[in-house]
Amino acid sequence: ENGFYYDFRLPRPLTMDDLAKFEKTMKELIKSGLPFKGKKITAVQAKKLFKNQPFKIDLIKEFAKANKPLTVYSTGEVFLDLCRGGHARNTREIDPNAFKLTKIAGAYWRGDENNPQLQRIYGVAFDSKTDLENYLKLQGEIEKRDHRKLGQQLDLFHFEDIAPGAAFWHGKGMIVWRELEKFMRTKLDRDDYQEISTPIMIKKEVFEKSGHWQHYRENMFYFALPTDGPASEILVLKPMNCPESTYIYNYQIRSHKDLPLRLSEITDRLHRRELSGTLGGLFRVRQMTQDDAHIYCRPDQIESEIKKIIELTKEIYGNFSLPIFFNLATKPKKALGSSEIWTKAEKALEKVLKNSKIDYQIKPGEGAFYGPKIDINAKDSLGREWTIATIQLDFQMPERFDLTYIDEKGKKQRPVMIHRAILGTFERFIGILLEHYAGALPFWLSPIQIKIVPVADRHLDYAGQLAEKLKNYRTKIAAENETVGKKIRNAELQKIPYLAVIGDTEEKNKTVRIRERHKGDLGEMTLEEFLKKLL
Repeated sequence: ENGFYYDFRLPRPLTMDDLAKFEKTMKELIKSGLPFKGKKITAVQAKKLFKNQPFKIDLIKEFAKANKPLTVYSTGEVFLDLCRGGHARNTREIDPNAFKLTKIAGAYWRGDENNPQLQRIYGVAFDSKTDLENYLKLQGEIEKRDHRKLGQQLDLFHFEDIAPGAAFWHGKGMIVWRELEKFMRTKLDRDDYQEISTPIMIKKEVFEKSGHWQHYRENMFYFALPTDGPASEILVLKPMNCPESTYIYNYQIRSHKDLPLRLSEITDRLHRRELSGTLGGLFRVRQMTQDDAHIYCRPDQIESEIKKIIELTKEIYGNFSLPIFFNLATKPKKALGSSEIWTKAEKALEKVLKNSKIDYQIKPGEGAFYGPKIDINAKDSLGREWTIATIQLDFQMPERFDLTYIDEKGKKQRPVMIHRAILGTFERFIGILLEHYAGALPFWLSPIQIKIVPVADRHLDYAGQLAEKLKNYRTKIAAENETVGKKIRNAELQKIPYLAVIGDTEEKNKTVRIRERHKGDLGEMTLEEFLKKLL
């Protein structure tokens, strides 16, 4: 919303020094008061104007084929380009102190790694210098909170070139992971979900049947397995769980009394073929785990089931102090099924949102290819919005996999399928949490909850006694041969919620001196007082 970028093919790599020179030239051009002027042109004229620019010729051909109008804009006599429309009449309308070129990145032409790689220059522009300064200050805070740096600093995970798009999770990282998993399973047990597990490798015929092979194949990993017959068998590393869950539904005859049937699958190892240039820490990975669930229900149960998911989502995000906002994503250009079915599904979701008195925005064309969805955005402590949770209504999959249930009259009816993920992927959610909390995870999620810091080696026995009494918590003793100041500093860098410092006084009084993260020294207290505080 604040930025722009432009792609270049150049004879040498750009540097940040280049960006500083470009900014200087841009400021000089702004002062010269160059007018921006636009005009409509034909495809033939456009090809002549840009005859030495193959990428633009590529675009012009596409526009001409689609019979779309072409416009060009000029900046004085300095620059001419294809452009949909102007944003200012004259360069003097731009504040020379309110824009900045921010970074350089590689970008394949049209996002295809088989095409030439270009150099992309990113920039931002604002109404005032103050707005720019506030933005840059926020970016500095974001950089400090970068989950990739925190992952290494806190010994949670790291990445290696040998596994692009997949993290190596360390022991402490797996504690965070398992606690999240445990937390989600508690909610699922309460709401009567059945946890299932389906195979990771699936024949492509399943995805042909579901429509994913036609609409999602470029995002799949698949390979041919030689067979004894004339043809190879193609297997897919599954990118999602929905088609597979239909086989569990269809395993037995379902009655209307069996519905809603809530099947959850916290699958470790979904795979999606993301382009290497789009991978980014835990935010965009190729190997992922979802807190996935598919609910099979009767049409009259749609509203009540979606309401339950919305309430569950509100409850879960409230635990992390993440305010949420709702969007209704409608039919995309490439979609399965008739317009009538899509209209029916969209109206069903809209009805739930309105009856629940939820404010929402409509996102035209952003639904899944098989159905509309409610996307739920969470806003983190830095004011950034993340689309994480999703509720998708699907009339297509039950039709394609011939799912039925027997109604009160003994007739076969078609169930409705609701797809839902609340945390999205564990990887991305943990990355968001790390940046949201600046690494200082809530007490229940912290890999080490309490660090006992003995002042000297003679206090190690007492430290051991305390650790035994605190065994219900993740407790460690700082036994390294360092000064107490350094032990405390190291523990604070590890974002440990509580430090229990013990010396001669504490051992004599059978007490602990507690330091709480963000609050500092809380003073001396008995172990019973400390345990009460922890509870």
